Amino acid sequence: MRVVIAGGHGKIAQLLERELAGHGDHAAGLIRDPAQSVALAAAGAQPIICDLEHADVTEVAGHLAGADAVVFAAGAGPGSGAARKDTVDRAAAVLLADAAQHAGVRRYLLVSSMGVEREPRPGTDEVFAAYLRAKKAAEDDLTARDLDWTVLRPGRLTDGQPTGRVTLARRVPSGEITRADVASVLVAMLHAPATAGAILELVGGDTPIADAVTAR
Repeated sequence: MRVVIAGGHGKIAQLLERELAGHGDHAAGLIRDPAQSVALAAAGAQPIICDLEHADVTEVAGHLAGADAVVFAAGAGPGSGAARKDTVDRAAAVLLADAAQHAGVRRYLLVSSMGVEREPRPGTDEVFAAYLRAKKAAEDDLTARDLDWTVLRPGRLTDGQPTGRVTLARRVPSGEITRADVASVLVAMLHAPATAGAILELVGGDTPIADAVTAR
């Protein structure tokens, strides 16, 4: 399987790239900064220089040629303002979906976030509110498309060691999840086409990842 990952230098993305390589799959990561190529190569992934905030659909579709699936794991990141939450967390996800359809790639996994379905409460930090709205808008765009999409909404992300056990369902109580476990769930979903058409929340739990994914 060839998987192209938007946000290829992110923490989840690099863990995902390593896991895919370990499964014998081929990962490619879209990155803005050529200096990040070394990290991707170390993770077993092909670096592709592509700035999703400035690329057009033809350029991105060209990078997806021959791919079996795409994963959107990009984000504007800490320190970015509300405007970049829109241009990255929403618009770049939309561009990747446009490119996937243009290139004939049907499988699309979107890494979103728990909490996006509710309008941010009064007093919520402006940038965080913009992030939640951007993620929800990206979900709404993707789920309206004729693609084999899956939306994954992790809880609070941590850098802890992988547990291999999760709670995965349409609705789960709020909680934490390690980035390593998120990456493992994404790999399992890529190999489980029956998860297409599902919006799933994810936190740590007691169910082995393989069982949690196949139960969906």
